[in-house]
Amino acid sequence: MRVLLTRPEADAAPLAADLAARGHTVVIEPLLTIVARSDAAVDLTGVQALAMTSANGVRVFADRTARRDLPVFAVGDATAAAARAAGFTEVESAGGDVVALAALIAAQLDPAAGPVFHAAARRPAGDLKGRLEAAGFTVRRAALYDAEPSREFSPPTAAALRDGCIDAALFFSPRTGRTFVRLLAESRLTAVSGRIVAVCLSAAVAEEIKQLPWRALAIAAQPTQAALLDSLAALDELAG
Repeated sequence: MRVLLTRPEADAAPLAADLAARGHTVVIEPLLTIVARSDAAVDLTGVQALAMTSANGVRVFADRTARRDLPVFAVGDATAAAARAAGFTEVESAGGDVVALAALIAAQLDPAAGPVFHAAARRPAGDLKGRLEAAGFTVRRAALYDAEPSREFSPPTAAALRDGCIDAALFFSPRTGRTFVRLLAESRLTAVSGRIVAVCLSAAVAEEIKQLPWRALAIAAQPTQAALLDSLAALDELAG
């Protein structure tokens, strides 16, 4: 299959290699650009652990401080891998979404032991802070980066969409989905989605793109990259 990969560039490259190894042709079109914010304070005084809800948060946090002694609780396996690559040695993955991450932290940490630091985007997906505070935790959330949406498709991607050269598109976040829908409309290419199968990380992602006339729309059984790729493989077998 010819697969459109919409993840930010730092996340796209390893996934593209995985997709290529599975026999797919990959078109990389990052729909969000990660921009670190210099005005966000990283105050780790008294912090007992770090909560990471994206690999981007890990990378920006690691660039801001040399501290690697705190335990990391990661939303999923890709984020956990990014934390280990950044030099953290005590890393646990919730293997899912913000709900699973909050449950993991609540099960393993004592609210009285100190705040949890959340390395977040300016517009975070999900309410980790609210869920942890409801469980009695103090959460120190820092908006370390912005995820800026693309203003237009690159010319090669626009041409590939127009010419029917995309068979499947992968979506990992609601904001990416919204951006794709907007860019299709602005490019007057909405109808081309009828030739494409969309594979979404979660129902929340699918909600943002469901109005398009997709050839098929699939949601990963679990909010993990592995489950999303399994959904893509199932669609590929069905088409074959």
